[in-house]
Amino acid sequence: MARAMTTHLDVVSAETSLFSGRVSHLSVSGQEGELGIMPGHTPLLTAIKPGMVQLVKQDGGEEVIYISGGFLEVQPRGVTVLADTAIRGQDLDQAKALEAERVAKEQLSSPNKDIDFAKVTAQLAQAVAQLRAIKLTRK
Repeated sequence: MARAMTTHLDVVSAETSLFSGRVSHLSVSGQEGELGIMPGHTPLLTAIKPGMVQLVKQDGGEEVIYISGGFLEVQPRGVTVLADTAIRGQDLDQAKALEAERVAKEQLSSPNKDIDFAKVTAQLAQAVAQLRAIKLTRK
């Protein structure tokens, strides 16, 4: 039986290292769209937006990690996701994410001059990304 090709992946945030190990592939939301990374990928450095890192580990197990944004670096020796904030999908609080989504939508639907449109839009994107990560983790 042929052994699947893998690459080393590190997912780290300012607080902690969330994942360090071998993966057969991963996907992440880049600024220009969805990125799929497999062993042997061309070197790359790009910003990533709030979303998920979906990874398939060497043993075939899957994991979902929510990230609030950051950077992705692909090098021949491995891949690094440096996130502002990173939380394992199973550790996300669904009620809190739903409330954040509701509040942001409410503020955007009745804007006033005190609203920071960019900040509220970013909060909405983060809440939606968290809810997607929760859905994928619990399917």
